[in-house]
Amino acid sequence: MAKPIPRVGSRRNGRISSLIHVQASFNNTIVTVTDVRGRVVSWSSAGTCGFRGTRRGAPFAAQTAAGNAIRTVVDQGMQRAEVMIKGPGLGRDAALRAIRRSGILLSFVRDVTPMPHNGCRPPKKRRV
Repeated sequence: MAKPIPRVGSRRNGRISSLIHVQASFNNTIVTVTDVRGRVVSWSSAGTCGFRGTRRGAPFAAQTAAGNAIRTVVDQGMQRAEVMIKGPGLGRDAALRAIRRSGILLSFVRDVTPMPHNGCRPPKKRRV
């Protein structure tokens, strides 16, 4: 029986070295770099970069946070990554631009923002 041909780009043969998770809320942007198993390798947020108050939700703060999180893993030799973006914040596009500029090859970019399928019942109307 012939040997099966390995799938190019599958996670089993080690081609994908890490995952980059971007969580962009209206108040902050958190960038986490993990390995394939989900263990955190590096992380950064707009708050840890020194931004305070409303400036944490700004696109420039997200760009700075993404650059700080990526810089350490690029120095360790990371070349390929997958990006998962979650949340409605302003820092989504800015963080993705910073990741692209860092020189990492992105295999795909996925939006994993949770969408309710008419989930929880809303609170009753307020009577004044």
